[in-house]
Amino acid sequence: MYQIKRAIIMAAGKGERLRPVTDQIPKPLIKVNGVPMIETIIQALIQNGIREIYVVIGYLKEQFGYLCQQYGVNLIDNPYYDSCNNIASLYVARNHLEDAMILDGDQIISKADILDPFFEKSGYHAVWTEQETAEWLMQVSDGTVTSCSREGGKIGWQLFSVSRWCSEDGKKLKKHLEIEFEQNKNRQIYWDDVPMFCHFEDYDLGIFPMQFGDIIEIDQLQELIALDSSYAEGKNDERNTDEK
Repeated sequence: MYQIKRAIIMAAGKGERLRPVTDQIPKPLIKVNGVPMIETIIQALIQNGIREIYVVIGYLKEQFGYLCQQYGVNLIDNPYYDSCNNIASLYVARNHLEDAMILDGDQIISKADILDPFFEKSGYHAVWTEQETAEWLMQVSDGTVTSCSREGGKIGWQLFSVSRWCSEDGKKLKKHLEIEFEQNKNRQIYWDDVPMFCHFEDYDLGIFPMQFGDIIEIDQLQELIALDSSYAEGKNDERNTDEK
């Protein structure tokens, strides 16, 4: 069994699909029913004994400072956030990938025990679905990911943005990030493209089964409104800007 020693939370993006809410606040700091999304992640990590936490910031980065005082997290600046895809965020955090959990900061962890630090194989959290989905969809055989579709599909394991990497695979991922970002100038891809497509043959990835609802991803304004009806009011209130 491997054990997670640290976590990297990706929080540098602009969250453009949630405008106008994200015009003045980074998407991970949006409050849903009074709690910023990223805090549900940090609290769940700490609850599972994972206290070495790195938050990669970029857009409106000055707003993340309070997390250092409140939770003791470490901030890593991504100077490429406005010109590159999120491969840049993991690239700037590449020295912390051994025995690491990687998470997107713009999701809600509603079931803390899914972040249990013990694991047997590097890989992604996933939910089995037989319905059509546009999300990345993995096929798995004997516990190993055999393929992944960026276009989605139906009948397979829907990938969620939480993954675990043992020390050996973390070292590989660091090397492959450097190859793609520095040598190949491949900067408009998701970081997940690196192990899933660019260097898939170098990994033996598994999955961590979950249920829908254990992690809640919010990509559109209507999804936010469905969870917190106060956003339907369209008012410029202090919901996200009060003193933290």
